[in-house]
Amino acid sequence: MATFFRNKVEKSVGSVPIKIIETDANTRTTVIGMSLTNITASTIHASILLKDDTSVEGYLIKDIAIPANSSLRPLGQASKLILAPSNELIAVCDVDDGYDIIVSYVDIV
Repeated sequence: MATFFRNKVEKSVGSVPIKIIETDANTRTTVIGMSLTNITASTIHASILLKDDTSVEGYLIKDIAIPANSSLRPLGQASKLILAPSNELIAVCDVDDGYDIIVSYVDIV
């Protein structure tokens, strides 16, 4: 089994949902860190969703308020998120160009 450590950076997440990570049928991914940074001059509301292999979506965080020019780390040292094969991690915001997201993860192939 091969293990690959990776980072994903997505700039200017807005009101159109963006796939941050998508696993294929042979890959498992462990999200080990995540940071959302508000890049606007006012409070935004950010959401992160997980979509499973049957297309069911659930919220990891929903409409969480992030004050202007500040960051949120919904996953840290004490928590991890497992993405099974054929899963997606999705980011969305209540405003256009609301936040940057950085996700650190490990792919297990």
